[in-house]
Amino acid sequence: MEKLYMSAEGLEKLKAELQECRARTRIVADAIERARELGDLRENADYHAAKEEQSMLAARIKDIEDKVTRAAIVDDAAIDATKAYIGATVRVVNTKTRRENTYMLVSPVEADVSAGKISVRSPVGEALLGKSVGERAVANVPAGAFEMEILEITR
Repeated sequence: MEKLYMSAEGLEKLKAELQECRARTRIVADAIERARELGDLRENADYHAAKEEQSMLAARIKDIEDKVTRAAIVDDAAIDATKAYIGATVRVVNTKTRRENTYMLVSPVEADVSAGKISVRSPVGEALLGKSVGERAVANVPAGAFEMEILEITR
């Protein structure tokens, strides 16, 4: 069983989502029961929609439970803070365009590009992982390879 490294905040968000999904299953079960009471299930759109939602919820719950079970909280004290690591915020500059970006390196579960959180398994995350300030990293993305220089690493 492969460990899934993440922040304490990320684990708490997963647990909260798990609770929400479990609460939603009761609501969906009630909707299925109400739809059954309407009679013929073959042409009952409400019943079929609720059954589909029930199936999707069950799959999501199973997925979250697996991730929570495999979760391992990253211990900042045991990490070399001079290198980019999971949980670190890394400020970089694209060496070609001179455009700066700041990324927080997170587990795939916590990734949220719109919030600046990128997975350590993404091309950019993989390229940055383990690098120090002043080092250059090359990320192979769909648009091609691009080189970044690390300007700053913070917790």
